[in-house]
Amino acid sequence: MRLTAFTDFGLRALMRLAGDPGRAFSTAEIAAEFGISRHHLSKVVQDLAEAGFVATQRGAGGGFRLARPAPSITLGEVVRRLESRQALVECFQSDGGNCVLLPRCRLRAQLAKAREAFMRELDGTTLAQCAYPGISMTSAGRAPSRRRNSKSSAA
Repeated sequence: MRLTAFTDFGLRALMRLAGDPGRAFSTAEIAAEFGISRHHLSKVVQDLAEAGFVATQRGAGGGFRLARPAPSITLGEVVRRLESRQALVECFQSDGGNCVLLPRCRLRAQLAKAREAFMRELDGTTLAQCAYPGISMTSAGRAPSRRRNSKSSAA
């Protein structure tokens, strides 16, 4: 199963919030840390707020933070919410899409079972278990530089 970038960004943001639950983050801060679009992340945060996963505050000192404790949020409920507009396959759309195999398709039931097994697995994992603490800052308030070795070594 492939998740949309929308869901990926939402999970990243929630994992980061769970890694430092005592503070609010700006969308610009999270977007920069993960190298993702701030504009796209803003839309994700709006959806997360409407779903009750995050609380937002505008203005100076504002940002967004978890609205509920990380152990009470499962990955399954987040993915269900963020993927609610995306059908796994066309025939899962509310109108059935343009599938010419319906109603005799034998694949649809199998895909539905696979989707539910995937979601059950995510239901068993909380946001607290996936908390991402971020990059530790140097005493100067900057993230340490990452040097890449030009020669890769086999592990």
